[in-house]
Amino acid sequence: MLFNANDPSGAGGLTADVTSVISVGCHPLTVLTGAYARDTSDIHAHFTLSEDAVAEQARSVLEDMPVQAIKVGFAGSAANLGMIAHVAADYPELPLVAYMPPLSWWHEDEIEPYLQAFAELLLPQTSVLVGSHGALWRWLLPERASSRPPTARELAQAAAAQGAPCVLVSGIPVAAQQLGNQLCSPQGLLYSANTTRLESRFGGAGDTLAATLAALLASGHDLDAAAREALGYLERSLGQGFAPGMGQSLPNRMFWALTDDDNSPDDHPSFEATQPLAGL
Repeated sequence: MLFNANDPSGAGGLTADVTSVISVGCHPLTVLTGAYARDTSDIHAHFTLSEDAVAEQARSVLEDMPVQAIKVGFAGSAANLGMIAHVAADYPELPLVAYMPPLSWWHEDEIEPYLQAFAELLLPQTSVLVGSHGALWRWLLPERASSRPPTARELAQAAAAQGAPCVLVSGIPVAAQQLGNQLCSPQGLLYSANTTRLESRFGGAGDTLAATLAALLASGHDLDAAAREALGYLERSLGQGFAPGMGQSLPNRMFWALTDDDNSPDDHPSFEATQPLAGL
């Protein structure tokens, strides 16, 4: 089950969730929390659905179909986060993947209550917290005294203090041309993979990673294997990314459907190098 806003640009939001989940062999159950007004350059506004509207969508599906995992993207309001946490509390056996998106575009007076509700209501029910290194640093360790960037383990310890047992941190600077991605618990590193830093700026990478991780957990992968496969899927989606507008590039989450007839060899790597994830 996917809680997220609609993104008309197709960069993130429910579009990212649905294409990612389908790509790894799961059926998406979408719960709309609101809608962005955005293009590939900027988020111009967000229109939030009421908590009752979000609850009604979720309850209708949960009473009809067996749900195997929950992924929470942008809920749009502290009230919606509280409602999602209330719904999830009825299904404590389900893995819950919570994604913390960048919020710098949003109104200052809305960010603080949202972050507080996320920490107090959602994190205690979260199985894996997903976010970029910068976003998690600013949220979880805002008053960090050291000039040294926090490690993934330090972020995991801060998340664990709020109830989340582990974090999947992306975009950790490790070298001039490399970024690290680490799955970490307060006790230590669980999985790590470095990727080459791409020249293009991408929208929707975080939603893609979190939704894929949730789908893989839903299909029975253990956490380490799910993180490995999700990061591999994201890397290939970014490697085949494209720029449909005048702003950021978008992940090509359907890279596995490309054939030699769809694009010239100069546009994309061969199809054999971009098959769907093994066993999915």
